[in-house]
Amino acid sequence: MLEIIPLSALKDNYIWLLKNQINRHIAIIDPSETKPVLERIEHENLVPIAILITHHHWDHVGGILGITKQFDIPVYTPKTESVTGSTDLVSEGDLVALPELNINLKILDVPGHTSGAIAYYTDGMVFSGDTLFTAGCGRIFEGTSSQMHASLSKFKTLPGSTLLYCGHEYTVENLKFAANVEPQNKLIHKRLKLAQQARKSNQSSVPSTLLQESQTNPFLRCEEPSVMSAASDFSGKKLNNAVDVFTAIRQWKDNF
Repeated sequence: MLEIIPLSALKDNYIWLLKNQINRHIAIIDPSETKPVLERIEHENLVPIAILITHHHWDHVGGILGITKQFDIPVYTPKTESVTGSTDLVSEGDLVALPELNINLKILDVPGHTSGAIAYYTDGMVFSGDTLFTAGCGRIFEGTSSQMHASLSKFKTLPGSTLLYCGHEYTVENLKFAANVEPQNKLIHKRLKLAQQARKSNQSSVPSTLLQESQTNPFLRCEEPSVMSAASDFSGKKLNNAVDVFTAIRQWKDNF
């Protein structure tokens, strides 16, 4: 019954629509722009019921007011961040009930990329915004390395079959970096080839599964000997602590 629709926006953003295929109700996650959302609503005669925001950056909230001008619907935003158009503030422990879609979304606090970033989780899928990317993670703009590592560790506690829906199409570039960190990891090279093929066909490389991320995403592998060794080589000193390893490979990726 539930269909997850990716709408491409801006340069490489994804706006996610959660659609009940029977009643055509939708929830909208991180609308960076108004136009692609309204066009899809009109084209498919959809009925918006809510907007869900993962963090305050302009490329995730830019379409809110244009949508709410047309549809009087709630806008869920992180409790500790200021988002114009917000109607409901949420944080970890809260539940967003969407009966029209027959789902309840649990809120996870995942600071690091921004100070109050959140993710939306329901059985089988998680919407991570710019905290956890396919094969990568977001830059640390407002939080700390320790916060970001702790946030990423939360995703690792979810079932491996969980589908990861992130905010950008970064998979190919992230996997190129991952291959530099772990050149002997055959799963990374295999995944990179598949992602490149998908993009050449103008297909999305998102979602992935959290199991796949645990096998190929260096930022979720900071306790693996191969990643620790690569981080130590990059930093020029022996690193044994997972947070220190994360900090090193995040710095490495920032300059990759």
